[in-house]
Amino acid sequence: MLTESESEELKKRLEADLGRLVANAHSAIGFTMDRDRDRIGRDSMDESTEEELYSTQLRLHDRENFLIVKIQQALKRLQAGEIDECEECSEPIGFKRLMARPVTTLCFECKTAREQVEADDAKE
Repeated sequence: MLTESESEELKKRLEADLGRLVANAHSAIGFTMDRDRDRIGRDSMDESTEEELYSTQLRLHDRENFLIVKIQQALKRLQAGEIDECEECSEPIGFKRLMARPVTTLCFECKTAREQVEADDAKE
């Protein structure tokens, strides 16, 4: 079980990450609204480069939106006192692991086992 100071430190970390991602999401909205496809003097290479950059930015923002949801879920688990319980084996998730990956729901052992299964499946 996390101590009160560990819980508070973890909460600050999650809230800081959430704040950063929400700010990025707001800038993404501006990015999508600021596309001027009728610029004069652009050739097909300019347009291709811009499309690739735009596509990359959208994929990045999609990943960040997914992470926002995971952080919100982690904050709910923290508030409920469940953030340090592995969803597979119910054993404690260590504070160091939570600080390294605050949205994790698996202890080190279960995550390692899951990755091994995924690696074995990829070999087949």
